[in-house]
Amino acid sequence: MLKYSVNSLIEWQEENGDKSIERLLWIDDEIAYVIDVNKNKVPYIRRIEDIEVALAEDKAEIIKEDKYIVVLREEDIAEKHKVIRDKAWNIVKDMVDKEPDIYQASFRRKLIKKASENYGISEFWILEYLKRYWKRGKTRNALLPDYRNCGAKGKERKARDAKRGRPRANQSVKGEGINVTEDIKRIFRIAVNKYYYTTAKNSLTLTYELMRKEYFNDGFKEENGVTIPILKPQSQIPSFGQFRYWFYKERDLKKEITSRYSNKKYQKRYRPIIGSSLDGVFQPGEFEIDCQVGDVYLVSRFNRNWIIGRPAIYAVIDKFSRMICGIYVGLESGSYLGAMMALLNATTDKVEFCKQYGIEIEEKDWPVHHLPESITADRGELEGGNIENLINTLNVKVKNTPPYRADLKSAVERFFGLTNERIKPFLPGVVDLDGRERGDKDYRIKAKLDIYQFTQILIKCVLYHNNHYHLDYYKRDEDMIEDNVQCIPIELWNWGIANRGGTLRTVPEDVIKLALMPADTATVTPKGIRYKDMYYASKTMLKNGVFTDARVKGRWNVKISYDPRNMDYIYVYDDNIKKYEKCFLTDAGSRYKEKTIEEIEYLLAVEKMQREKNKDNVAQAKAQLISEIEDIVKQAEEDYKRETSIVESDKQRVKNIRENRKAEKMIRRMEEAFDLGNSDENYQNNLDEEAETGENDTLQLLFRKQKEVMLDERSDDTQW
Repeated sequence: MLKYSVNSLIEWQEENGDKSIERLLWIDDEIAYVIDVNKNKVPYIRRIEDIEVALAEDKAEIIKEDKYIVVLREEDIAEKHKVIRDKAWNIVKDMVDKEPDIYQASFRRKLIKKASENYGISEFWILEYLKRYWKRGKTRNALLPDYRNCGAKGKERKARDAKRGRPRANQSVKGEGINVTEDIKRIFRIAVNKYYYTTAKNSLTLTYELMRKEYFNDGFKEENGVTIPILKPQSQIPSFGQFRYWFYKERDLKKEITSRYSNKKYQKRYRPIIGSSLDGVFQPGEFEIDCQVGDVYLVSRFNRNWIIGRPAIYAVIDKFSRMICGIYVGLESGSYLGAMMALLNATTDKVEFCKQYGIEIEEKDWPVHHLPESITADRGELEGGNIENLINTLNVKVKNTPPYRADLKSAVERFFGLTNERIKPFLPGVVDLDGRERGDKDYRIKAKLDIYQFTQILIKCVLYHNNHYHLDYYKRDEDMIEDNVQCIPIELWNWGIANRGGTLRTVPEDVIKLALMPADTATVTPKGIRYKDMYYASKTMLKNGVFTDARVKGRWNVKISYDPRNMDYIYVYDDNIKKYEKCFLTDAGSRYKEKTIEEIEYLLAVEKMQREKNKDNVAQAKAQLISEIEDIVKQAEEDYKRETSIVESDKQRVKNIRENRKAEKMIRRMEEAFDLGNSDENYQNNLDEEAETGENDTLQLLFRKQKEVMLDERSDDTQW
């Protein structure tokens, strides 16, 4: 296990009582280059032996919380700050890769002088860029200016009465023209999608003419049986220059090439290139990641009668040692979400991870919890806006393989093949297309495992692969042969770190999680923070009356991040991602505890479908209820007309409410009173006789009691 690695912070206790903090920039067997993060100094040498002794004697300690690293999401960085950062990065990016020579003063001075001549910037500022890069965690975002919270993107000017832009030439002929409003821009987009983004490959001029013909006319006329549009004059429509301006401003090159030509041409000639394939590696720290749909059908943890399909299996493997560094099992196939979970798993403590699935291991069984220098992946999982956060925040190089080149990720592809061989014969519900014949039972019906149990099986396979599987195809070099290193992943991993240092880096766990976790928007309500039918709260929010404010002032949205593997808690934050509040699932959402986001979304989708299916039954039952109520009310109205005295006035009826109520109450008490022990035959005969005259007796009793009550009211003035 590494005590420290590149990018670690070490705090030194000086003899005079002062403290200094150094960042490890480069390490080999004997020396390390470090830099003081609080002083204006260049990197200098520390002996590995001195560091080990200082750590052992408590004269130095490793700082786990890195407050110097710059953690910002790419979308939260102002454009002008990105320009400053990228300008500085372009100057130093070639220099910082020349390790360890760049840490030597004479070599560094030559590179700085050459860069100063090439870019026309002073040597002082180039050195400042380098020191800032080294002190702040060796990431591109370390070069961001400290005033990054200032400024904002320019806002588009609103269209008013005055015509925007330069005046037209020959206005007396063409007219002044019009402003491009939101309605006109919507027409531009419709016309471009309809006439330009097609296989007809229409020119932009023809697209404008077709748009004018269809959307900017004053009606139609008939000539020789042909319907001809009457075009509006130039003064009343946007010009071609305006159309061209908005076309290029909103131009989607990928959509243009794929719709006018083909997606294959875009992928072959125009797709962005953010990396290259790697032929060979010589030390741990360069990972491969890939996804494969498992050849087994799973059931839901909520209801084992629900078959949820085949899982997506993500694996992260070290090229040098073939060590499995991280895994993820979910329902998202070929997405960044799954790749993110696998990368996060590669950097987390595996002892705790296995413990979540009821598997006890020791640190030596799976000692991988570091960030790699580079990752080789397919074009699908690690493309898009999320990959920019990974590159800039964590300084991970991403190498995307060309299409149909699975051989460039042979290590992870081979692991998937071995896993199928190891577990497929023993699992219920496996895919068996070759063995199916007409009349055979559907193999999907045999599904018995849920995601939790399947992940347990996969963890067992990884532990076997890392600690016991012999790589028969692995070709050891001379150094490995001399040290008699066995071709087992854990042995190769440990030997590589001990003898070749590796390119693994230590990054605070919170930084990795916040850089990788999915972000979304939740709503603050009186019941808590609502996200996908789940409610969350924290002690601080309850103490500060946040939910009371939501009830009084109204609801509002907040930014959140969450771990899809466990929705028992979420993280709420504002514009500063480092300041977050951890909120826990309330009792109202107890059914979601210890469930993944995939399982929760599946449950909500099933319940929504069930509600839709039950709408007709509910409507029919509601209609029946209304009809039955109306029938009872109708019967009551008929009884009222038949039994109501025509002599008694409305005023008298209202006046006698209390007397009537008291008499009614006395009668009901007599009828509802408990009378136990009257089960003999004589008693039953009496009941039968009374039932025949019960209605008349009750009515007479009601009149008698009512009369008694009215007499009591007049004599005693009794109050209810």
